Amino acid sequence: MKLYYSPGACSLSPHIVLREAGLAFTPVLASTKTHKLADGTDYYTINPKGYVPLLELDDGQRLSEGPAIVQYIADQVPEKKLVAPWGSMERYRQIEWLTFIGTEIHKSFSPLFAPNTPEETKTEARARIQSRLEWVNQQLEGKQYLMGEGFCVADAYLFTVTNWSKFVGLDISALSHLGAFMARMAARPAVQEALKAEGLTK
Repeated sequence: MKLYYSPGACSLSPHIVLREAGLAFTPVLASTKTHKLADGTDYYTINPKGYVPLLELDDGQRLSEGPAIVQYIADQVPEKKLVAPWGSMERYRQIEWLTFIGTEIHKSFSPLFAPNTPEETKTEARARIQSRLEWVNQQLEGKQYLMGEGFCVADAYLFTVTNWSKFVGLDISALSHLGAFMARMAARPAVQEALKAEGLTK
């Protein structure tokens, strides 16, 4: 398999899950600025959407959108219990988390990374993210991870987007449960490996 990624982007989430799963894959750098690969290939010829992540399967099929990709990866190694079985209420709770993180947190960061966004819009975006993360912080009280004691794919997604806070002037230091979660995630070997592979840590 090939994972098309950009360092620190939302593709970090499936990158972490691939390493948690222990599956063989090749990371392929796809610049979100130039939309070209290292060899000069136009990334739009691989993913017409132009963004990461994209997972290319061994049979050549390509799967886009992070929440779909992480579930696919996890379903390849059910014994690792990275995602709950299909049909279980727990699975739908995990999809609920993936959807919330994607629509309410991830997309709210977009204006903060766009160079031409007016400051007023950025202030509104920060307030929206802050309120969402405060709610997440409450949900994490008494838990190791989003679903309780065990890691699941939604945790990788939450870690990835929450990590962006430090780049956009969002202070989440008062959110103690979320802070403990972030530290717990950062200590996981698969997370450390993914961060190092993307050049985000030494």
